[in-house]
Amino acid sequence: MNQKITRKRKSGGKGGSSKGRYKRVQCSKCGRSVPRAKAKVITGQTRLVDGRMYKELKKEGTIILGAQTRKFLCISCAVHSGVVSQRAKDERKTG
Repeated sequence: MNQKITRKRKSGGKGGSSKGRYKRVQCSKCGRSVPRAKAKVITGQTRLVDGRMYKELKKEGTIILGAQTRKFLCISCAVHSGVVSQRAKDERKTG
């Protein structure tokens, strides 16, 4: 009777702490509502000036600050866009 139930993934598909429910965020690509723990976060820099202006200002020694952007992706969009890759066949759950 004491059979161990197979688990698909060790983390239960979530990352972070075990504090109960997480707030939901919206996927930047498809708009799906995803729990914050399951969403993949992509941080990037956006320049506030265009490329030519940036090069000229950089030559003069100007310090140019850029804004940091955070994008949240659901798992399917993250896999589709190549942010996260699928696990190897032998690492996946069998049966």
